[in-house]
Amino acid sequence: MNPSEKTRKILYMPRDFLHIPGMALKKIGILGSTGSIGTHTLDVVGEHPDRFEITGLAAGKNIACLAQQVVTFRPDIVSVESESDITALRHLLKPHGLDRMPIGYGEAGAIAVATHSRCDLVMSAFVGAAGLLPTLRAIEAGKDVALANKEVLVVAGELIMRKGREHGIALLPVDSEHSAIFQCLQGSEPYTVRRILLTASGGPFLHRPIETFETVTRDQALTHPNWKMGPKITVDSATMMNKGLELIEAKWLFEQPAERIAVHIHPESIVHSMVEFCDGAVMAQLGVPDMRGPIAYALAYPERVPLSVPSLDLFATGKLTFFAPEPQRFPALYLAIEAARVGGSAPAVLNAANEVANAAFRDGRCSFLGIARAVEAVLSQAPIESVTDLDHILEIDAWARRQAAHVIVQLEEAIQV
Repeated sequence: MNPSEKTRKILYMPRDFLHIPGMALKKIGILGSTGSIGTHTLDVVGEHPDRFEITGLAAGKNIACLAQQVVTFRPDIVSVESESDITALRHLLKPHGLDRMPIGYGEAGAIAVATHSRCDLVMSAFVGAAGLLPTLRAIEAGKDVALANKEVLVVAGELIMRKGREHGIALLPVDSEHSAIFQCLQGSEPYTVRRILLTASGGPFLHRPIETFETVTRDQALTHPNWKMGPKITVDSATMMNKGLELIEAKWLFEQPAERIAVHIHPESIVHSMVEFCDGAVMAQLGVPDMRGPIAYALAYPERVPLSVPSLDLFATGKLTFFAPEPQRFPALYLAIEAARVGGSAPAVLNAANEVANAAFRDGRCSFLGIARAVEAVLSQAPIESVTDLDHILEIDAWARRQAAHVIVQLEEAIQV
């Protein structure tokens, strides 16, 4: 097979998506507008009102923050978590004359934001598997997607990529690591890649004695040394499950087998990821740890827009270090690597069990080490099946959540005894 026959597009992007100077504003809907990615996205939009317009905002329970966003960006449509939140939001919007605007709620409201007729691009930034259906519906409606919700591809990678091809949409990575890989791959094809090298900070417990992990507290796990993120992803970073989920996401985004994707600890968080090519060349993307960079790259692609972020000073940084993650320190990472290798329903089971265990830890119902133990127990009980249908995926997700809840109770009862 010659190289031209192997060539496949990394992004499913019609040519008319490319920006032409003077063209109309790019219109954006945000799923998860009050979270870390959502607020950073609005920061970028606020810096470039001549380039971007907000058509819709979908949020959770942070109604006060959402109200401020609505007043500032005047979207066409808004969605909240539950029907009871609508009254509270209308009350806050009334002084600004915006209380009659369309407000939806729940999954249907988020889908309305994601499929709005004026929307060009959806920022998918919901946390966890909750972002799956709204993102899928956006793709089916022909909307381009800036993907910050890695769980969408972890749970349903084959389905999402197939739908992306069918509808000719652009799927643009937002995670700093995947944005870095995407930038390194510009002008190259998947068959030229020898390895993808994902970097990881190592989180707050990189040097903590492993024998003390049983006593890790919620507050300790929520203190990340380099990045400011939401609570779920911050705990995932502490266990390094986050990096395992990113490995699975990279497998789908960049059309590479799990065996060609490696994880390296890089405490400085300056090199966001690297790609080694078949000729031995290694390309890396570097920058200060600030999510506005990858967000802006996804929003403006294939162009770049100026941002008020600090310049990278490598002389001040002094050194860049890299080393392998320890299996004993980060068992969750190696569970994810194995799930990526096995494929089928394993990643969906892994993700669902982790979401339940992560939440239980943050609620004080599970120990820090109990997170990986619960995920491993659920994976050991799960039948591994091929999954391409949404209903089947949702059934697997629900089963794994029930099993995880049961396992967590058993683990905590064993500790008390």
